[in-house]
Amino acid sequence: MKPSDFVKQFYPFARETETKTGISALFILAQAAHESAYGNAAPGFMFFGKKDFDGINGNEQLLRTTEYSQRMDLKFPEIISITPCVRNGLPYYKYVVRDYFRKYNTPEESFTDHAQFFFKNKRYVDSLLVKEDPREFARRIAADGYATDPNYATLLISMIDKIETLVPKEVINAGSSVGYQG
Repeated sequence: MKPSDFVKQFYPFARETETKTGISALFILAQAAHESAYGNAAPGFMFFGKKDFDGINGNEQLLRTTEYSQRMDLKFPEIISITPCVRNGLPYYKYVVRDYFRKYNTPEESFTDHAQFFFKNKRYVDSLLVKEDPREFARRIAADGYATDPNYATLLISMIDKIETLVPKEVINAGSSVGYQG
């Protein structure tokens, strides 16, 4: 999906989540775009790759994924292959597997479920103090260990900048009562 199409389609849902949680819609949409390759890797509106550990309640989907571990005895619903490899100079095993991931009925359901992750994890308590500032929130969650990529905040801020250019200023400034129709 093109970035402009992604923004046009999903910005209203990010705005709904902002209304519920106070977390900036620009941040939500930028993180969703980054994590899902602009929706191209989001079956079942799974924008954030959230695992579903029970695999029994109907809100899951079995998808192919790659996992890395220093252990060779991990369990998954289906193991396709295990290959020894070296990551950062250390011995690892690369697992190609099928595992259960959450699926959602709407994009907003996915966005809100992910936003709740920040409220449920105590390590983000300071980050939430700046939840309405998308760039500072990105910096804080990265500093709080959200991702292993040392450039995660920079990547998200770059994505926020790009998303912001695709949403008209009057829509951003108007508040949650205005949906973006393109």
